[in-house]
Amino acid sequence: MRPARDAVRAGLIAAIVSGAPSTLHAVATGRDPLEATYAAGSILLPGETRHGRLLAAAVPVHLTISVGWALVLASVLPRRRTTLWGAGAGLAIAALDLGLVGRRFERIRALPLLPQIADHIAYGAIVGAVLRRS
Repeated sequence: MRPARDAVRAGLIAAIVSGAPSTLHAVATGRDPLEATYAAGSILLPGETRHGRLLAAAVPVHLTISVGWALVLASVLPRRRTTLWGAGAGLAIAALDLGLVGRRFERIRALPLLPQIADHIAYGAIVGAVLRRS
């Protein structure tokens, strides 16, 4: 079992960096690069439409989810090929986050799916890489 502080650190780093695929996709396709952030905020404030409030709500939601999953990954990822296994775990997390839970939220359903999956894979790989170095 890895120390919780390592998992928290990995989750926070991944929370910051793993949104790059969907952000780059949004910029490349002319979409709002903050739309995924607004969608995360809508988990806490489902009927809210004001961007400032959705951004403020997104911070605790995203950090809680990211650190929570990192704690899970820290307890199940093997010590060898941790980054690769983390990427695979990120894909499994995408199935749960996007396919099961996220489908209940309109803003999450409206996001392009493949960039969101790429974010989740990146998240798992980043958590795995940080844990491997800890």
